[in-house]
Formats: sequence, C-alpha cells, structure tokens
Amino acid sequence: MTDRIEYCGRRACVLVALTVMALAGCKSEGTKAPAADQASAGKPSGYTQKTAIPSGPTMPQGFTCCNLHYDGDWISDANYTTLPMIPVGTPAKVTKFGRYRAYMDVGGQSMRIGLDYGREKETLRQWMAKIIVADDPNIKIATFPDAIKNAIMHGKLIKGMTREQVIISVGYPLTNENASLDAPVWYMWVSDSQKYQVLWGTDGLVKDITGDPWARSLVVYKP
Repeated sequence: MTDRIEYCGRRACVLVALTVMALAGCKSEGTKAPAADQASAGKPSGYTQKTAIPSGPTMPQGFTCCNLHYDGDWISDANYTTLPMIPVGTPAKVTKFGRYRAYMDVGGQSMRIGLDYGREKETLRQWMAKIIVADDPNIKIATFPDAIKNAIMHGKLIKGMTREQVIISVGYPLTNENASLDAPVWYMWVSDSQKYQVLWGTDGLVKDITGDPWARSLVVYKP
C-alpha cells in the first residue's frame, strides 16, 4: 500500500478505493441503472431493439426504371448493351444494401446491382432511387408513338426520342463521364471497349447517334 500511495498520491488513492467499494455495494444489492429501467418499461414480452427500431430507411421497391443488362446475377451501372436484358417495368425490390452494391429481387430472381463507375458522383441509395421507381413505366410507354415503343422494347434508340425515352431504353449515362443530363452529348457504352454518343438537338430530342459502326448497329433501331 505504501508503494501505491507514493505512486499516485494519498488523496487519489483514497478516492479510487471509495469508488471501488461503492460499485461493489451496487453489484451485491442487484441495483439497476435508472436508464435501463426506463428503457424496458412498457415493452412487450420478446421485445428486441432490432425489430422495433429499423436499422435504416425503407428498402426501395417498385419497378425497374429502364431496360437493365446483366451478367449472371450481376447488374452494373455501365449497363452494357451486349449483355442480356431485363425489360423495363419488371417488379423489383431491394433486400439489402452493401457499400457499393445492393441485393435485389428482380422479377422473382435474386440479383446483385453495383455502382461500379459513378460512386464518386452519387451514393448507392441515390442511384437505386433512380433505378427502382414506384410507378410502372409501361403505363407511360403505352402513350408513346409506335416507333419509339418498338425501339424501347428492343433496348435501342432512334432519332426524335426525348431524354426520358432514351433512359428508359438504354439506361442512365454513367455519371463519371456525363456531368449533367442537360449536356448536348451523352457518352454511352455498348461494351467495356466500345462506346457511342447520343447527340441532342436544341428541341431536346435525339438529333443523331454517333460512334463506331459496330456500336451504332447495336443501339440504333431499324424496323
């Protein structure tokens, strides 16, 4: 005890000793902190904080905003045209969020979807809020001219489309290459090595689709 008093000082050691004794007394009497009593008051049997207080916002559910392309069970924000397509308006629901990917049920199939390229421009939740929409886009598509409806059904483009119609058909342009949807040119990809451009007229409609001939052949609709 002499060594301990020399190390920390007589007054400090006395306070420590008194504190230890007080805590030991509480433990032996089985007392609980008032906050714990208040928190448990009125809770039904089997209550857990996890089920009563959701860990995050409601998971998005509704319909796919646009035609989405996939590789196995993976969907990327690149949305390459050369891959198989999930049609616009397919029922979809997010089941879990990761850091840069979300897990979804899409038309009854378990899929993963990733923000691979645009993660520095928007969050995964912001992007998913665009990908899954509340109302079925097919209701609006039914009001479009036949040529545009047919192009969308095939995931392709034609001149005269609006920005909304282009997004429905081929998806959103990558945000890391397209700073604004109001830009006069959108830079898009058909694969990881081939890109094309959508040129907008002053009337807000597609004026032209340019790029490598092979890339254009994949995205330009020909009845």
